[in-house]
Amino acid sequence: MSDSQPLWQPSSDAATDSFVARLMTRHGFATYQELHRWSVSEVAAFWSGAWDDAKIIGDKGADFYQAGSDFISSKFFVNAKLNTGENILARSKSALPDEIAVISIQENGDRKTLTWHALYREVSRVIAALKDEGIESGDRIVAWTPNLIEVLIYGIAGLSIGAIVSTSSQDFAPSAVLDRFGQIEPKILLAADAYSYGGKSFDCMKRLKEIEKLLPTLFRIVVIQTRSEATSFEPSSKYRNWNDWVTLRSTSKIEFEKFDFDHPGFILFSSGTTGKPKCITHSAAGILLKLAVEHRYHFDITPKDRVLFFTTCGWMMWNWILYLLAAGSSIIIYEGSPLYPGLDRLFHMASEEEATILGLSAKLIDLAKKEGLSPIGRFDYSLLRTIVSTGSVLSPEGFDYVYSNIKKDLHLVSMSGGTDICGCFLIGVATLPVFRGELQGECLGMATDVFDDQGRTAATDVKGELVCTQPFPSKPIGFWGDKNHEKYYSAYFEAYKGIWTHGDFASKSKHGGYTLYGRSDATLNSRGVRIGTAEIYRVVETFPQVGEAMAVSQDWDDDTRIVLFLVMKEELTANLMKKIKDSLRREASSRHVPDLIIAAPELPRTKSNKLVELAVTDIINGRTVRNRDALANPEALDWFATCEELRR
Repeated sequence: MSDSQPLWQPSSDAATDSFVARLMTRHGFATYQELHRWSVSEVAAFWSGAWDDAKIIGDKGADFYQAGSDFISSKFFVNAKLNTGENILARSKSALPDEIAVISIQENGDRKTLTWHALYREVSRVIAALKDEGIESGDRIVAWTPNLIEVLIYGIAGLSIGAIVSTSSQDFAPSAVLDRFGQIEPKILLAADAYSYGGKSFDCMKRLKEIEKLLPTLFRIVVIQTRSEATSFEPSSKYRNWNDWVTLRSTSKIEFEKFDFDHPGFILFSSGTTGKPKCITHSAAGILLKLAVEHRYHFDITPKDRVLFFTTCGWMMWNWILYLLAAGSSIIIYEGSPLYPGLDRLFHMASEEEATILGLSAKLIDLAKKEGLSPIGRFDYSLLRTIVSTGSVLSPEGFDYVYSNIKKDLHLVSMSGGTDICGCFLIGVATLPVFRGELQGECLGMATDVFDDQGRTAATDVKGELVCTQPFPSKPIGFWGDKNHEKYYSAYFEAYKGIWTHGDFASKSKHGGYTLYGRSDATLNSRGVRIGTAEIYRVVETFPQVGEAMAVSQDWDDDTRIVLFLVMKEELTANLMKKIKDSLRREASSRHVPDLIIAAPELPRTKSNKLVELAVTDIINGRTVRNRDALANPEALDWFATCEELRR
């Protein structure tokens, strides 16, 4: 199909009865673009209305937006008082006794459910446990865990008493845990005795002992039992079994203390691949309002929905899923490998659990396409109305695959945002068509744009930096320990003064959408022209002989050259290299053709499965790679340091 023809058109119902359509009608706008312009020009009115539409519990006060002297100092809802935990649990007041809030599925097939009433009771127990431990507003409580129900309960309980919650995946090494949690001095750590991945069980108790020594501020370590035999601990130790710590406590009505809108609720961490991870401190209420806009206006989420989105506790999508409960939706969480026992695990699960929304990484979609997986006709997707892709750039061929091999009539949402904002800049729009390779539009309330090298709005199809020109409620409160906002400023505002620069290489399309080309900090410079790495990958990874690709720049002969590393399924022959170069020249441009193509045994990636181009760039240029422990497979870098072909 031509790129000028949409892959999907909204139904007449979506065009008139979706939340965003009703919002357009209410304010008298004929197009989404008009609505978006209003949402970023009338900042106070938009966010105040979003608060009302989401039925947020609390007092929003009278001062909805206070413009500061710069992006960082601007404030939202300066007189507001609310409790985020109360809002997350709001549906427990009206839900029927058997209505399910959370479904938890583990790799071995174990399945648990938690009703809304049970979720409320368990949160009340954990609140009692935290208070008995002396945890107060502003204290940091952390989790080093697989994606289990207990972590959700723990997080909601922490938010309910004003504690600051921080989570990480349990495959992080002790030194990587220290790099993150060591900066914020937590008092309580939640962990599990083991986790499963790829059919194997990994014991965590030895590493937990190491972490205990590295984090001297901990006075309690709570262990979730995942194995059949319970782990017992001496009463005099720091350790408690979750069941002993929680379930023997009585339940009671939760008294939700009200906090300021800017009260910190979460600390999220940057990937740590370019230095010690930044501790990005977020307002719990700021995320609540930002995600209420995304969930309601952009995904039409209601209490009738069931959302399955694969994530770990170390990715901001865990927070995104947690806040779905505030919309009254049921959530399905999965702990384990998304590829075990087969590539169709999540596709099968979405059918079995009657998911209405399925979230997948772009990498998983590309892998399913490459392996020829075709769920269409195999699984019942009669209730599935939306597939969400994020984590990296979804290629145009990935769009084709979804509509050809998963379901023809659904809303495919390729969205982009990040840990930095715990939400999206670019997202789906229920009233607009989907074009292959394009993100549909800007999220409401986000003044998203693309700037050229001169700091001006780029013309259509001109590549530049993705920016945001106005503040929004989920902007970080700051970075933990960054008293003068020096790290905060340098992270986002150095390229264009006063303008948030997100680090994505993008362009606007003639359809009003956006195309992403990868991270701008990994952008290649080929004979004076900026090249996005995703432009190379979308061509190269169509070759069935290629497993994965990574393109980086190497300093060479007083200039730079592009080196393309390939993980191969078959031998990399001279004939195949010629075909790859010819294809890049034909389907991209001569500037996209690498100077070298080299077969690599493995490519380094983060814990959230993103390729780490900067680490490889550093190592092949003789620079020190910082924070190897932030990688899921740091040993993969050793091969690049000794690769002889790079020295010829």
